[in-house]
Amino acid sequence: MPAHPRRTRTLSRLTGVALLATALVGGSGVAAVAAPAAAAPPRTTPGPCAYTETPDEPAARPVPLPPDPRRTPGHGTVRVTLRTNQGPIGLTLDREQASCTVQSFLHLVRHRFYDRTSCHRLTAYPTLSVLQCGDPSGTGSGGPGYRYADELPTDLPPAPTDPTGVRKVYARGVLAMANAGPDTNGSQFFLVYANSALRPNYTIFGEVDAAGLATLDRIAAGGIAPTAEDPAPVDGAPALPVEIRRAARGR
Repeated sequence: MPAHPRRTRTLSRLTGVALLATALVGGSGVAAVAAPAAAAPPRTTPGPCAYTETPDEPAARPVPLPPDPRRTPGHGTVRVTLRTNQGPIGLTLDREQASCTVQSFLHLVRHRFYDRTSCHRLTAYPTLSVLQCGDPSGTGSGGPGYRYADELPTDLPPAPTDPTGVRKVYARGVLAMANAGPDTNGSQFFLVYANSALRPNYTIFGEVDAAGLATLDRIAAGGIAPTAEDPAPVDGAPALPVEIRRAARGR
């Protein structure tokens, strides 16, 4: 869903900008030019989650790599509340469903990465109804300066709107990670306020509680902010600005 040339992390994959390096070839009689020192490889944590630095996509807000214990907790649930200016959004994170994702999300909450950030995108397509958050830059391009692998769902029902069966139902109340392609999870996430039809390319790691859904419904009812180019958009910034004032573990 999410600038450098960072890829926007969206619910549909976008083609990134290709950077072509031009090689300098030394010919006869031309003074040799010292090759630049090779850049150090990105750091990767040694545990099963293998959180990996993204030097070409630096963190929108400084945060270290998450802990990555050999025995990553893989059972139980954890409560997190997003206290927003539009009302509370309670989340229940499911370690069994996506242990590395939950571990990263809790790490970002602990470091207050999400505090004072805006939810930059609301969609109101017939088959895609989500609020997207998690980028401190508010542009859709920011992340935590690291990435990690997908933990994709395998048991979602087929979307009735897709006769091919490729798209699945991401049900109302689902909490899932946004990405910019396979294994590019970072900090951005989306909250589903009405059943949506998506390829199962997005890690589901929890659900929104009843009070949170009521908050999402109010935000969705406010619509999407019109622009000069599109006076009636179905995808863009929420007309009711949404700020996560504090993300906190527990109720």
